[in-house]
Amino acid sequence: MSELSLKYGCNPNQKPARIFMQDGQELPVKVLSGTPGYINFLDALNGWQLVRELKEATGLPAATSFKHVSPAGAACGRPLSDTLKKIYWVEDDRELSPLACAYARARGADRMSSFGDFIALSDVCDADTARLIKREVSDGVIAPGYTEEALTILREKKKGKYNVIEIDSSYRPAATEVKQVFGVSFEQGRNELPLTRELLNNVVTEAKEIPESAKTDLLIALITLKYTQSNSVCYALDGQAIGIGAGQQSRVHCTRLAGQKADNWYLRQSPKVLNLPFRTDVKRADRDNAIDVYIGEESEDLLRDGSWERVFTVKPEAFTREEKRQWLDTLHGVSLASDAFFPFGDNIERARKSGVSYIAEPGGSIRDDQVIETCNRYGIAMAFTGIRLFHH
Repeated sequence: MSELSLKYGCNPNQKPARIFMQDGQELPVKVLSGTPGYINFLDALNGWQLVRELKEATGLPAATSFKHVSPAGAACGRPLSDTLKKIYWVEDDRELSPLACAYARARGADRMSSFGDFIALSDVCDADTARLIKREVSDGVIAPGYTEEALTILREKKKGKYNVIEIDSSYRPAATEVKQVFGVSFEQGRNELPLTRELLNNVVTEAKEIPESAKTDLLIALITLKYTQSNSVCYALDGQAIGIGAGQQSRVHCTRLAGQKADNWYLRQSPKVLNLPFRTDVKRADRDNAIDVYIGEESEDLLRDGSWERVFTVKPEAFTREEKRQWLDTLHGVSLASDAFFPFGDNIERARKSGVSYIAEPGGSIRDDQVIETCNRYGIAMAFTGIRLFHH
């Protein structure tokens, strides 16, 4: 099949809509369940590229949670600590497969943004991963294959309407890509630049040491940015993205947005949040919403009388700004990557508040000296990669 009709385009008024191969060859995807739409396929194909590259770079199964053509999370299949199991709502599961761990991490980093995601998996979807997917609010999944048990589980989701796509893992597109905007055709070479550890050799700060674990996190952040709408910045730790800022016109706004998401990820691990007295009838999505408000600046909306009773068995104490800062000050070893150079040191000032110890960015700003000086002030090691990763 070289063409697949879609219900509509980005919006219901945009008809007709389809995906097709211009050269008449077979599409590299098969729909095994559901009726994927235009945005679903954009997320699926971008997500697939991301996880395929993560797998190649790390040797581990990889997963990503996509929303509106940018990842909300991306991760490799490392084992989960008891704390991560708890904040990702998988503490009741038996030992998870590496692929399931990757998805739990990708989905769990920013659960607010991942709500209603499209999932991409680097490996054949197994039953462990399918069971995690089944209980989340999600639009669909793309993978190079599915075990018989996994496919049965996924086909039960949404009364058989859940979108399940299989992609030919051997498919490689042409070296030149084309798209149209306002009737005008754009053509460019595909961004096939490999992202490897060699890009991290040019360390320009006084702090020179970047451990192997941090190099892996920097690669994960860079690969994530390669498929994130620019401007974009990504914080990573322990084999996963923990905060992604996408599509901002100002780079420092990217850094702040991604930093706030990284902060929220870490605040969820604080004893004060882990011990919140949730009612047993509160669903996971409602718990996520409550936690987001509780650790935010408007927690009084949740804790006022008449509100907390809907979520908690006992009214929790407020999580004060001082307590949050004290907890965040224990976060260290975070890696940060940017898809283009940091033009000012204010990005570094914000990044270090979220535990950043290692940075990878292209370099090339007329204020590189200021950025390097700010890194030196805080003992941050920064590598200039010499490459830009804009994605639009």
